This record gives sequence, structure tokens and C-alpha cells, in this order.
Amino acid sequence: MKNPSSLEELIDALRCLPSVGPKSAQRMAYHLLQRDHAGAGRLARALGGALELIRHCERCNTFTEETVCALCRSPRRDSHQLCVVETPADMLMMEQAACYQGLYFVLMGRLSPLDGVGPKDIHLDRLLARATDGIVTEVIVATNFTIEGEATAHYAAEMLVARDIKVSRIARGLPVGGELEHVDSGTLAQAVFERRAIGPSA
Repeated sequence: MKNPSSLEELIDALRCLPSVGPKSAQRMAYHLLQRDHAGAGRLARALGGALELIRHCERCNTFTEETVCALCRSPRRDSHQLCVVETPADMLMMEQAACYQGLYFVLMGRLSPLDGVGPKDIHLDRLLARATDGIVTEVIVATNFTIEGEATAHYAAEMLVARDIKVSRIARGLPVGGELEHVDSGTLAQAVFERRAIGPSA
């Protein structure tokens, strides 16, 4: 016996979520339809609203409902420092650590040639334009200490140093293989404070 086509479509759609396989997607679909119609409706409305309203900030590339996000518009931030992170979740973690008062650029990913993710896919051209605006004096690379994160940091640093931009890397207070989203704020703050320069001036 086969599921109705609309149910199969729902199960297949749920598989786009990270770490959700066929069985997990099926359990989620059955739960929403059997036990939580209100939750299913809320999920559908919230997802539809987010897809309609959320865009990328023109300056830092994070998610926002406005052309330029509130953080980029804030006069309290140090516009001379630009911190490069992989995801909006990493940016949020940096803010929660309360160790940094500059601005950000969110790559929305990291270099991963095996997965077909190259420099253009993570907006490194936009990062370069942002970092060479005549205001930024230091770029702090805060990509994760994974193989892909390190490769991204190296590529970005070489690109920026070639334009005579001061580049530093957050210190290895973070565990090798660790991701910012899962690090406690004290460890992250220490890594920012102990950042090191990258390039010929190091």
C-alpha cells in the first residue's frame, strides 16, 4: 500500500532538513497530520512568511527583513573592524559572547570543493568589496576550525592581504573541528581577544 501522493510529497519535502532521512521525515509527517494540525498550519504559515519576507542584508549578507540589517545600521558599532563568519548562527554566537563591537560579513557557507562549493558560492567577491570600502582597517576571520573552515580562512586571508588589508584569525581557544555555534561564550570571547595576524605582517 502506498501513501497518498500529497503525503509522499510532504515526506520528501521534510528530507531537505539536515540529518533528516526517510524514516525521520515519515515520522514528522505522520505526527503533524495525526496529532498536531494546528502546529502543521503554524509551520506552513511561518515558513511561507519567512520565504516571502527574509532577504540578505546588502552590507553583511545575514538574514534580515530590511535592505540593511539593524546591526549594520547601528552607530554604536566599530565600522573599522569586520568579522567574517560562516553562518548567521555563528554571528549570533559572537554577539552572545559580547566580545566584539565591530561589524560582520556572513559567508553563508564555506569552501568545500568536494561538494562543489567554490569562492563564488560563498560571496567572497562581496567580502572583498566590503573590506575595501575605505573604512574597514582590520578583517577578523572567524570561520570554524574544521578542514573546510581553515581552507576558507586561508583563501580569504590571501585574497585580502594581497590588497594590503590587515587580517587576523581568531585564536585556537576553540577546539580543532569545533564550530562556533556549539562553543560556550567564554571560550569564544577568549579566542577573539587572542586573535593573531595573518600574512606578511604577522
